Amino acid sequence: MANHFDLTGKGALVTGARTGLGQAIALTLAEAGADIIGLGSSPMPDTEAAVRALGRRFIGVEQDLTQPADFAVLVARLEREAFPIDILVNNAGNVRRANLLEFSEADWDAVTAVHQRSLFFLSQAVARSMVARGFGRIINIASLLSFQGGIRVPAYTAAKHAVAGITKAMANELAPLGVTVNAIAPGYMETDNTAALRADPQRQRQILERIPLGRWGVPEDLATAVLFLAAPASGYVTGTIIPVDGGWLAR
Repeated sequence: MANHFDLTGKGALVTGARTGLGQAIALTLAEAGADIIGLGSSPMPDTEAAVRALGRRFIGVEQDLTQPADFAVLVARLEREAFPIDILVNNAGNVRRANLLEFSEADWDAVTAVHQRSLFFLSQAVARSMVARGFGRIINIASLLSFQGGIRVPAYTAAKHAVAGITKAMANELAPLGVTVNAIAPGYMETDNTAALRADPQRQRQILERIPLGRWGVPEDLATAVLFLAAPASGYVTGTIIPVDGGWLAR
């Protein structure tokens, strides 16, 4: 059974792999045998050291995803200098919180640039190479706010709804070409993006009361879902959004 999840010989690109969810995802894929490219706005020495300790290759790439970039050139360089990208995990994210009536255009642009524009065009560039080889796995990190409205995060909510739509649109076109596209919707996780919520006693209590499992998620909770969607054996699964939320959506 373990062979179904063996990623030996595969190369994976994980955005936002410096800490939190992205770091856990990178290590999960490395443990299964994949070599890792970590892309982020700053160096990620801890992730690099952990991946190398597992005996896998690690390539770090600094790229600010809030800014436009020629991802076709970037992907071509990485595949030429490192290894083919068989698995792409679009995990990088940011959030801006403000009341709806005060939410700024600058904050809107900063959030949607990462979750929509960069996610799509990086996926497009990687997908071209995947299609040429006849195999690929694209995994987007969505959110519970791909299904709900949220409070004080209009740009993040809009962007995560877009992630769900982009996932389905890409899945429809790439399925006949050997590439699957799916998303994972994490619940309330212990990451930098939720630090403000966890520091607010009232919001902390409200959130935990709503989660049937009664706790915040941790990055490692995503490991099995990521590995399932990345594995060669999951080739008949595409266009899906899998919640990993402690039962939040069922409540």
